[in-house]
Amino acid sequence: MWTGMLRELQYLLKHKWDLCLVTLAPLFVIILFSSMFYAGKAEHLPIAIIDQDQSELSRNIEKYLSHNHTLSIYTVSDNPNEVEHLLNQTKIWGYVHIPAGAEQRMVQAQDAQISIAFNQSYFSIGNGISSAMLLSTVEAIADFAKNSYFENKIPYAELSTANIKISPLFNPNLSYEFYLEPFMIPAILHLLLCCCVAFAVGQELKYGTLNQWIQDKSVLNALLAKNMVYVLIFCFWTWAWLFWLVVIRGWFIAGSLWIILLGQFLLYSAYALISSTVVLATRNLSKTFGFIAVYGGSSLSFAGVTLPLNNAPIFTKFWANIIPYTPYAKLQTEQWVVGSPSFISMVPLAILAAYCIFYFALSSLLLNKNLKGAKHD
Repeated sequence: MWTGMLRELQYLLKHKWDLCLVTLAPLFVIILFSSMFYAGKAEHLPIAIIDQDQSELSRNIEKYLSHNHTLSIYTVSDNPNEVEHLLNQTKIWGYVHIPAGAEQRMVQAQDAQISIAFNQSYFSIGNGISSAMLLSTVEAIADFAKNSYFENKIPYAELSTANIKISPLFNPNLSYEFYLEPFMIPAILHLLLCCCVAFAVGQELKYGTLNQWIQDKSVLNALLAKNMVYVLIFCFWTWAWLFWLVVIRGWFIAGSLWIILLGQFLLYSAYALISSTVVLATRNLSKTFGFIAVYGGSSLSFAGVTLPLNNAPIFTKFWANIIPYTPYAKLQTEQWVVGSPSFISMVPLAILAAYCIFYFALSSLLLNKNLKGAKHD
């Protein structure tokens, strides 16, 4: 096998474009996405306040909104049309509307009619800004009720307020770096890996060098050697990125690091062997790249990371269960984020191993078939 791996490495050193695909391209992907998620979460998102009440309550709401780091008050106006115009121009992401008489209605135990509107066309920003505006507004109203109104009306009364503790588990800072980046990097790198393996195997078919590739080695040995070169290269880049995220950035791994590393190795092996299988079956790089784009490109969307699969249609669940990224995403969540016992992740590990065995056997048969065809030619 070492001879086959050395042959592949020599090929990469001779062909600079292929070498760039396994060196500069993964590095660029890691730098690009690491820098994109570096801030962790969006902050200082511009909002407006429509203050038609001009009261102590409205000033208290403005104070609490200004202290929230997620938000930045772009303008305070009493003209709803002006604020709506700013929202339509995407100069602000939302607004809090405090109508005239809001404070008076509140102290009379009536609906203050305070409303919050926000742009939900960008789902993540909409969720973040709506939560921040709601939290700050509710806190401001509670503070006004306790420390301003009731203190003046009943100065000696001790009013207890209900405290509800909200604890976000496993991602307490609500960071996108911790949520998306660990899933995004393997999802992009496995696509790049598929393209590299497909091109490497496709070149052997295109130039009729199957006999030189196999030589006196077995088909299994030759196929494994070629795939392992790319799998190990992409594992190296992934583990270098892990070092950056855990050691330098300070993110913790709650469970077993070794299970995550093994899961990544099996993930890349599965996709490399799938890519080999498809190119050996089609003998056409264009069709293979098309398959990779659909099959591999859908991994992140169908793995239950960005959208839950609980109420998904049957076909969506079926598709999610025939891609190797789905068990890997489950394994990574269990070991990196939740800290589940190791035995819990044995099932996704076994599924990944089954993908590797199945596609290794299938690609070996196809390679053997192509080799016999080349000898007849």
